[in-house]
Amino acid sequence: MELRYQKAEIGDTELLTRTRIMVLRAVHSLPEDAALDDLTAQSCRYYQRALRDGTHTAYLVYDGDRLVGAGGVSYFEVLPTYHNPTGQKAYIMNMYTDPDYRRRGIARRTLDLLVRDARGRGVTAISLDATAMGRPLYEAYGFVGMEAEMELPE
Repeated sequence: MELRYQKAEIGDTELLTRTRIMVLRAVHSLPEDAALDDLTAQSCRYYQRALRDGTHTAYLVYDGDRLVGAGGVSYFEVLPTYHNPTGQKAYIMNMYTDPDYRRRGIARRTLDLLVRDARGRGVTAISLDATAMGRPLYEAYGFVGMEAEMELPE
């Protein structure tokens, strides 16, 4: 198995969008026939804009021509704080490994590429949402749970 880790480009928008929808279907246990047309269109527009303006970096992992993994990181800015004086933040998302390729280090290597990209930009505040399956990987990498963050649901 010779894996190739490739930084995504604007020409990968359609593939990134398909991968995003696959991840959302899996995370939310959505059936294949669930209508996600609007979400698909919005995701495609996001990738087109964010890959161009540099507010998103994604990696695609191939075994030959077969896509076997992916992951991305979105960048944004908030008001600087004591613990984050630049206000720059990174949010890792859309981590995916094909079920036939799991437990081979693909997600860890993808995560490492994304973290290095963020660190290379001077970003120190990196966060993510973890599924039960992904939590052990993220904890082993050094991510810790946050206790103070809250969210206002719809």
